[in-house]
Amino acid sequence: MTRALAPTVDVLAVQYPGRQDRRAEPRIEDIPTLADHIAHALTGSLDRPLSLFGHSMGAVLAFEVARRLQRDHPGQPAHLFVSVRRAPTRMREETHHLLDDEGIIAEIRSRRGPQTRAMENPEVRETVLPTLRGDYAAVGRYRYIAGDPLHCPVTALVGDREASVEEVRDWEEQALEGGFAFRVFPGGHFYLVKEIAGVVSVVSNRLAPAAGTGPRR
Repeated sequence: MTRALAPTVDVLAVQYPGRQDRRAEPRIEDIPTLADHIAHALTGSLDRPLSLFGHSMGAVLAFEVARRLQRDHPGQPAHLFVSVRRAPTRMREETHHLLDDEGIIAEIRSRRGPQTRAMENPEVRETVLPTLRGDYAAVGRYRYIAGDPLHCPVTALVGDREASVEEVRDWEEQALEGGFAFRVFPGGHFYLVKEIAGVVSVVSNRLAPAAGTGPRR
């Protein structure tokens, strides 16, 4: 996605504590707390329009970051993209984090996730399973608190084999002021893997109206 977006878009990747080069740091398994940390970390990048893209759990997290930026930095964010996650008002209790290891692996297999084959390796399982369980716990504990709609446009994306397609459409409720777009791609939870070109096209086109404002993130 970084190379495919227009040269004026500077892509910043958020690395959560407890992962990859931040593995030594304790994981944060709470969406509001993690959103606070990310919003604070982004304060040095608000010299230009900032858009947020989140997939699955990342969609809820991006939404909460957007709310904090809007509250503390008027005019930000410029756009919110949410992928494969039902709207906050349609959230329901999720208990995947209570599954045993085999149960979590079965859940990943059911979604045909890219980690499925790697999970056959015991060392990978030992590294990845705590992270997946933590992600599931964060989503399972999340509770939406009603607030002002976002001032920025919101674009929701989903795969057509996701059971929650219509609940993803309900993100429109959060975009009463900035406008809303909804795009459905072939595929399931991990539609992004095969449909990345189409997703990049949607992102580029949705950001195009702001092209005259200079470089973006």
